[in-house]
Amino acid sequence: VHPNVSQGCQGGCATCSDYNGCLSCKPRLFFVLERIGMKQIGVCLSSCPSGYYGTRYPDINKCAKCKADCDTCFTRNFCTKCKSGFYLYSGKCLERCPDGLEANNHTMECTSIVHCETSEWSPWSPCMKKGKTCGFKRGNEVRVREIVQHPSARGNTCPATTESRKCIVQRKRCQKEGKGKKNREEKRKKSNKDESKETRQESKGRAARRQNREQRENNNKTQPKKRKAPNKEQDLAPVDTAH
Repeated sequence: VHPNVSQGCQGGCATCSDYNGCLSCKPRLFFVLERIGMKQIGVCLSSCPSGYYGTRYPDINKCAKCKADCDTCFTRNFCTKCKSGFYLYSGKCLERCPDGLEANNHTMECTSIVHCETSEWSPWSPCMKKGKTCGFKRGNEVRVREIVQHPSARGNTCPATTESRKCIVQRKRCQKEGKGKKNREEKRKKSNKDESKETRQESKGRAARRQNREQRENNNKTQPKKRKAPNKEQDLAPVDTAH
């Protein structure tokens, strides 16, 4: 072993030197050179940093640089994320997306163009005018549909979701507002009135009966009591003359 090479290293190094840092790494760790000013120092990492990709060999695992426009990559020719100003498409970083695709500024990728999609039209509504379905001859009826897929930036815009047309109906009178309620109120008042009338009649009947009873009692108090008629059989009894 070279005098400048040590095997008692820190930070995952298998061998190292005071001047160049790590020279080799422990198993499963990746060796990468980091530049510090004009100097490069070897370090051992569990995963490669941004802008690098890992390659494994029997003797050493190394981190290699991605292409200049890649932020992260799987191999040198297959990027997984692009640097600012580039759009990812099929592992490549492009300044402009190919025809038929559009740039997604949120994901910084080239994606398929999405056009608007709508549901089927609903049935036509009843013929109405000013919110009413009666009291007129000519009105309007409408139908609606829903948006089921919103378009992307370059997709076809959505069409109208409401449609209106003229309509003609047989003129009919509108029921006056509150008429049904008024009829119910009149019936309730009539019912209460009938009940009150029956109650008054019953009260009058009870009062009349009570008055008649009191009158009979007063008459009985004011009339003189009749004397009891003598017993004729006792008056006709024979008189004892033996004495």
